[in-house]
Amino acid sequence: MRTALLRAAGELAFLLLWFWLFTRLDAVVGTDFAAANADASALQAIEHAIHLDVERSVNDWLAGHPVLGHLAVYVYRLYYVVVAGVLVWVFARRAAVYRAVRRTMVAMTALVLLVYWAVPMAPPRSALPGAVDIVARYDILGEAGRASWTHPTHYTAMPSMHVGWSLWCAYAVWTALQSTHPRAAWAAWAFPALMVAVVLGTGNHYVLDVAGSVALLAVSIGVASLWGRFVARPASGFLHSPRRGPWRGAVR
Repeated sequence: MRTALLRAAGELAFLLLWFWLFTRLDAVVGTDFAAANADASALQAIEHAIHLDVERSVNDWLAGHPVLGHLAVYVYRLYYVVVAGVLVWVFARRAAVYRAVRRTMVAMTALVLLVYWAVPMAPPRSALPGAVDIVARYDILGEAGRASWTHPTHYTAMPSMHVGWSLWCAYAVWTALQSTHPRAAWAAWAFPALMVAVVLGTGNHYVLDVAGSVALLAVSIGVASLWGRFVARPASGFLHSPRRGPWRGAVR
């Protein structure tokens, strides 16, 4: 019991430190508003050329449905509760799976900072003419939240991490349950589907931001897999090498 508590405390400390570092680094990227607006214009042109520029119509529709607008803001603001809950559940119930999904989470936060630095992106609510800022209109955090929301310090819309984290949740649940509860595993993907509708309707992301989130998760899974193989390789070589004795394996 003591060992389990120490392990949980150590894991919590690591994650808190990692996310604190992520928030500090996130705050210093995407601060070039001119570049962010230029990138948003370029992305809008690409979407228009390939007929994916649906953000304005979806936003207009949600703006005309106040009840759904309020619900969308709740989902947008409170989704972190789901992310934390999935992380705790996998840690407590699926230890082997937890290592893989935690590595994927860490990889996502590291890789997305590179994208934010390279491609600052203004969201549709500020860059798309006529878009309605649904979160500002119905913000559940009150005036303080609305003031900070309408006066951002950086623009990092590409990719959407609201969609990215919801995809991570679905991936974690899928990995944990696909062999034992396949229906529940499939149902987990409804969460990112809902988040896609929310971020488009609230005017916070473009369709290509969502595509970027999918790509980010895919690359992060690959990085986590390589990471896991690298960590396991020394022990494998030491204990199971068919051509070397244990001492020779250790030296290698």
